[in-house]
Amino acid sequence: MPSASPAAPATTTRSRRLALGVIATGMLMIILDGSIVTVAMPAIQSDLGFTPAGLSWVVNAYLIAFGSLLLLAGRLGDLLGRKRMFLAGTAVFTAASLLAGVATTPALLIAARFLQGVGSAMASAVGLGILVTLFTDPRERARAIAVFSFTGAAGASIGQVLGGVLTDALSWHWIFFINLPIGLAALAVAVPVLPADRGLGLRAGADVTGALLVTAGLMLGIYTVVKVEEYGWTSAHTLSLGALAAVLLGAFIARQATAKTPLMPLRVLRSRTVAGANLVQLLMVAALFSFQILVALYLQKVLGYGSARTGLAMLPAAAVIGVVSLGVSARLNARFGERRVLLAGLVLLVGVLGLLARVPVHAHYPTDLLPVMLLAAGFGLALPALTTLGMSDAKTDDAGLASGLFNTTQQIGMAVGIALLSTLAASRTDDLRAHGQSRAAALTGGYHLAFTVGAGFLVTAFVVAFAVLRPHRPKPVTALERTAATV
Repeated sequence: MPSASPAAPATTTRSRRLALGVIATGMLMIILDGSIVTVAMPAIQSDLGFTPAGLSWVVNAYLIAFGSLLLLAGRLGDLLGRKRMFLAGTAVFTAASLLAGVATTPALLIAARFLQGVGSAMASAVGLGILVTLFTDPRERARAIAVFSFTGAAGASIGQVLGGVLTDALSWHWIFFINLPIGLAALAVAVPVLPADRGLGLRAGADVTGALLVTAGLMLGIYTVVKVEEYGWTSAHTLSLGALAAVLLGAFIARQATAKTPLMPLRVLRSRTVAGANLVQLLMVAALFSFQILVALYLQKVLGYGSARTGLAMLPAAAVIGVVSLGVSARLNARFGERRVLLAGLVLLVGVLGLLARVPVHAHYPTDLLPVMLLAAGFGLALPALTTLGMSDAKTDDAGLASGLFNTTQQIGMAVGIALLSTLAASRTDDLRAHGQSRAAALTGGYHLAFTVGAGFLVTAFVVAFAVLRPHRPKPVTALERTAATV
């Protein structure tokens, strides 16, 4: 069986930092695109004539393509070369952004958003895989993962501010055009600085049947989840399509257990740390996506904030996440271990949703909301630690697959979290309105229920992390390995 040639390390520390910058920039561009669109939705609907139901596909088309292709893209990165996959994904995403920016019809914009999702999956699925093979020293790797995690955690908040400014000052088209210079610059730098790798070759895992099963199963499953708000959890539509998605994914797992060249070798799931970290992430992201979406809705629909003011109100969360991720998380992980830091971060995040579950109708930002934003520092602790744990047992040949799996659970957590918590909030709001409460009070009551359930997810994530994850410290790198990485 062909083996992967060792990834050629960057020749200098500066080159490795440039490579990290490219990977982080690509991640930031993808995360920004996910949140920047939500602010511009009313303008898009007005300009292109979307129906209310059709408008949701501006988001759904992206989510379905992105979430369903991450696992496949990660494994293809291992087989064909992670650098090639990253470059191709970034190119597809940049070209699709141009197409979205010039879209003049709903169908064209939805098609462009689907292509953006494809490019995002290709690029982001291998980003962590490149990172962990590039940075072998435990301390350097911890700092690199902190930078990577910051771009994901804070990018959504920055996207809301940027989306409001661009939409108000220019037009919604510019939320897509802004990706062009970023994408082209990332490609120009990536070509010389990312480590070259030939991959294992398709024969090592060219399981076409498995690829079709997992892609169809994930695509159908994510589609089912994003349509829950329209059809309901117990509808025939949700139950039948959900069951079919489960059958397809079950068939994929069975196929991987017997295939000679499996697309996803099941050994990657045998690691207690990797499996536990992915489960914790699914629960954590399902809870915290409500923070990003529902807090913005509360600020706008209950407190009457505009788009730009909403983004600015959430900016302190991005700031503290950045300070913690970039400033202290790597040192804390090195001193106390990722498991302890993750548990501490989860405690702070329970506090975030716990406070939001009691936020009043007539809230004062300094006393009612600013403490919530500051406690979001817990995300800056939890995500780098969790990312390190999720990639800790990944071998070089499986780094892309482990990266794709970690990103897949993140996207599934987002989709399930927003579908479940939004549905609960809407149902509770309708009940309160039926009992005579004002619109603002009913909306607030609905958000309270969603935040309470989200806090329950985080408590469950804490229990899983405490019970399943074992204390993990990276194996020290020998002097010879450290010298080889810097020569």
